[in-house]
Amino acid sequence: MAYKEKRGESSWRLVVDVGDKADGSRDRRYKTIKIEDKALLKTKKKLEAYLEEELIKFKIEVESGEYIAPEKMTFGAFVEEWRDKYAAEHLEEKTLYSYEVNLEKHILPVFKEKRLDQIRPLHIIDFLKRLSEPGVRKDGGTLASGTIQMNHRVLKNIFSRAVEWKVIKENPVASVQKPKVISKRNTPYNEEEVMKMLSALENEPIHWRLFVSLAVTTGLRRGELLGLEWKHVDLEKGIINVQQSVSITKAGIPHVKEPKTKNAIRKVSVPGSLLSDLKEFYETRLREREDFGNSWQGGEYFFVFSHPGGKAFHHERPYLWFRDFLKKNKLRYIRFHDLRHTSATILINQGVHAKIISERLGHGNIGTTMNIYGHALQSADRAAADKFDSLFSSPPPIRPQ
Repeated sequence: MAYKEKRGESSWRLVVDVGDKADGSRDRRYKTIKIEDKALLKTKKKLEAYLEEELIKFKIEVESGEYIAPEKMTFGAFVEEWRDKYAAEHLEEKTLYSYEVNLEKHILPVFKEKRLDQIRPLHIIDFLKRLSEPGVRKDGGTLASGTIQMNHRVLKNIFSRAVEWKVIKENPVASVQKPKVISKRNTPYNEEEVMKMLSALENEPIHWRLFVSLAVTTGLRRGELLGLEWKHVDLEKGIINVQQSVSITKAGIPHVKEPKTKNAIRKVSVPGSLLSDLKEFYETRLREREDFGNSWQGGEYFFVFSHPGGKAFHHERPYLWFRDFLKKNKLRYIRFHDLRHTSATILINQGVHAKIISERLGHGNIGTTMNIYGHALQSADRAAADKFDSLFSSPPPIRPQ
């Protein structure tokens, strides 16, 4: 049985009776709706039709088991709804991975058992403040400001869905100021440091040696390197055709997609010194695929860099390997992405035109390159100007009398 009760001038309570409780009392589900449309309130027939439609929808929702009373829903329970109805469909794999890491590490341990409708802005402020204090990390250190901002972002996204789906009325994160990110200038490797790194790579497996070497010499992004297939590599001409990137879904399935911009689809030349290693690696991979036979996990893809059985690498794998590699060889820590910056700054210092660098990196326009590498370009320009000093500092030639 389902019915409605008038609760105020413009609000009604919808009631669905679902049977008896264990103690013999009636088990009912309630939902309050408020009519904001004043014209609808004045039209009795249309109003009645609207309320009946809402009651039918509510009854179907209850009987199908999809309705959960907001006053009983915990934050943890709503996160499961958010994962199923929003996150899996609307967030990209890398974004979802980052959201999940912060949820499990920081957010759920604090908010999981709290009732969703009782979380206030002050709770969010206190939570973010605790994240900024020493000792939050396992090693006793402090979290990066970007990580703290990410937690704010995750919470805001989740509560925004709760408001959108009318589970709660207000988003408690909306009135909490977004934490500032303190930008750190990540200094890329200079040529001497690159030489030390390449020397240390000689002791590593060929796939990692090539992965890092290509990152430095071509400026390809991590996802672009992971999405690279052998059909995109011209081993005779020494050209890589950048067509796609890859990331791994929660189910472990590779998601291959085109780059975000048309400029990211490009052809990049590879140094001749790497071609012999690439050819050798290709032959190894061909034999490997043949040996696996029906056990091959690559499916239709033949990635240059993958697990031995053809399964694509998780996008975090290169980062984790590179971090341990630097530590093991006592090399200065930089992010894997900084190899791309290293590639650009080396080319700038070698006098390569910014337009060529922009095309190799797949930037949307040369302005992006100028904004990112303006400091390095300015330094190179100063070095170029200094070359004229010798013309003006030399003594003037002796003119014949």
